[in-house]
Amino acid sequence: MKTQVIKINPLDPEKEKIRDAALVLANGGLVAFPTETVYGLGANVNNGRAVERLYEVKIRPKDKPFTVQIAAKEIIDDFSYKVLPFVYRLIDRFWPGPLTLILESRDNNKIGLRMPNNKIALGLLHAAAIPLAVPSANISSHPPSLTANDVLRDLDGKIELIVDGGKVELGIESTVVDVVNLPIRILRNGAIGGDILEKIANSKEILFVCTGNSCRSVMAKYLLEKELKIRKREDIFCASCGIGALGGMEATPFVKSLLNEEGIDSSAHRARRLNEWMLKRADLILAMDSIHKDEINRLYPVLREKVYLLSEFAEGGDSGIYDPIGRPEEEYRKCFLQIKKLIKKAAEKICR
Repeated sequence: MKTQVIKINPLDPEKEKIRDAALVLANGGLVAFPTETVYGLGANVNNGRAVERLYEVKIRPKDKPFTVQIAAKEIIDDFSYKVLPFVYRLIDRFWPGPLTLILESRDNNKIGLRMPNNKIALGLLHAAAIPLAVPSANISSHPPSLTANDVLRDLDGKIELIVDGGKVELGIESTVVDVVNLPIRILRNGAIGGDILEKIANSKEILFVCTGNSCRSVMAKYLLEKELKIRKREDIFCASCGIGALGGMEATPFVKSLLNEEGIDSSAHRARRLNEWMLKRADLILAMDSIHKDEINRLYPVLREKVYLLSEFAEGGDSGIYDPIGRPEEEYRKCFLQIKKLIKKAAEKICR
């Protein structure tokens, strides 16, 4: 077999060349290409013969599975039924990037997933429109390949194509971490330190939900942050959103004023519209009113075990929080005092 080498601009990959490489993969061929860490060797994960050749070419034990590279973080749930909230936070922080996550697969085995931070690699994954099994592009036990010439040295005549995108950026393999359960387990040290991964894994995130994300959920978020600071809990983070929010809106002037009286500057707040990813990455979801809780449970019933009314979580009640939007300042203050009382009780439970 003659191995073809094509050069591709790493800063602005030529779409036609990317499509040609994707076609080789679609036809069951093996393609080496750069990632930000090392050169990878890709095969269509759904083509049994292509994956078999991957083992043969690398001289790799059959009991050692390959990492699967994907083009979008949102499809992680296609591969696993069980993804803990902190995993979504790791993904937001480090994907695309040099982090391989080991998850429980849908067939109750384990699977390694990564989203590379490289224009050629991502372009190829998008063009192929399939996940790729991607080990490093070298014979097992040999040093990983940092250039196309390194790949040629090991694999010339054994694979169909090498995409030459120049020398890789990092030159060190991805960190591999088992995130099926806590505590996490670092299986391979790499480009990302284990300390920061453990810190995120051991953290919690509380999400407040209201309608427009301009008053009630904003007050709750900032007031809880103040309580957490008093308790020196740097491992708990707060976020807020609205089921009907217009993205980018600031908190209302009355909310800013009331929070300012507490020594809290909320001028940086910008409204966010609720989406599934926000809910999945939260450990606890606190809705301001039953309409918000019911809507979340209707849209995402699998998450209902972590969705509560703020009053329900704080003191076992089932009353919603009065919506002051468009009303006089005294109505905002009444709402604010109600939330402040509930947040103090909620903070005690969250910090246990």
